[in-house]
Amino acid sequence: MLRFNNGIKLHLMMFFLLLGLFNNGLFAAASGKNGVLSPGDLIKIVVFGHPDLTTETKVSDTGNITFPLIGEVLVEGLTPSAAERKIVKILESRDLLRNPQVNILTSSLQSQMVSVLGNVRNQGRYPIEGRRNLTDILAMAGGVLPEGGEVVTLIRSEGNKWTKQTVDILEMIQSNDLARNLIVKSDDLIYVERAPRFYIYGEVQRAGTYRLERNMSVIQGLSVGGGLNTRGTERGLRIQRRDSTGKLEILDVKPNDLIQPDDVIYIKESLF
Repeated sequence: MLRFNNGIKLHLMMFFLLLGLFNNGLFAAASGKNGVLSPGDLIKIVVFGHPDLTTETKVSDTGNITFPLIGEVLVEGLTPSAAERKIVKILESRDLLRNPQVNILTSSLQSQMVSVLGNVRNQGRYPIEGRRNLTDILAMAGGVLPEGGEVVTLIRSEGNKWTKQTVDILEMIQSNDLARNLIVKSDDLIYVERAPRFYIYGEVQRAGTYRLERNMSVIQGLSVGGGLNTRGTERGLRIQRRDSTGKLEILDVKPNDLIQPDDVIYIKESLF
């Protein structure tokens, strides 16, 4: 089985997100100016020679419209011209009209919008054209920035309350569990946090702030900082860490202990 280090894993995640962006571009080119119908779109249906059938309706959350004589019709994901053909076919198959001429006028196509904030290349609001999932929208926003995290938060209004769901994008891709690739809805907020960080100071080559990779040990963290300088020692390694109440603790650690987000690794000066 192939094993990847954390740096390669991040690049794989970026590759898949940018691949989604490419696919979205192909879809947009294929659908042209017509776009597709999605929940919330307002449309007007006109049947030539039958003014009593003229209907203004809204695509429901389930993707249906209600039309006289035939009831509910599923139109989500269809272009207006494809929806016209579907209505014509139903009217003819039920012997309601012969050779009907149906036209659909879109008054607010692509009215469904989702907001993307945080560590993405292009923050903003994006239209939901048909059925779109979380990675589709991230790709439309240009993908996650190098300093962005691998866990994405989706905030949604459910009636009078707000719900929050988190998705580990990298784990989802590695496990091929696309069932966790949430379908987005209008007015959803997608937020990509900054990746977790840790800090090194004291007698090291390059003191500073660094990205915390998964399951990173203290010795791995020190190697990211270039290792100890000529005055440093691994004896008495310490980490400054805040507990759940915010209280600062100073812990003695071993080289193979795991680093936690916002840890500060302190390297002492050797006395010999």
